[in-house]
Amino acid sequence: MGIDLQLHNGRPHRHKRRQKQQPTLIRQSYEHGETLAGLISELPTNTSGKLWMVDPYRDTLFNEQVAEAALREIPDLLNRCTSEAQTEAVRDLAAFLEACATTPGSYLVFVGD
Repeated sequence: MGIDLQLHNGRPHRHKRRQKQQPTLIRQSYEHGETLAGLISELPTNTSGKLWMVDPYRDTLFNEQVAEAALREIPDLLNRCTSEAQTEAVRDLAAFLEACATTPGSYLVFVGD
């Protein structure tokens, strides 16, 4: 089980459709997948937070507004870290959330296994 991160400049499409401009991948991270999945799966569910909604087995999309809201959860997630690997994974996630929140029209995709 792992969660990889992909930042796109628009909503990614599963099916090829005729469109004037296809979203493109801005950057991606596959380095912390298992660590990130473990941390997110331990979050309390059904809260006002956004990160608990990430499914480690399916793709989850955050737009810039959801990414901005999820950024507020990073301090709590950092407090839950018990290793340097976990801290690095959360910092990587924070960088992706920040990039998505500040890039109009972008989407952050959590790619589940």
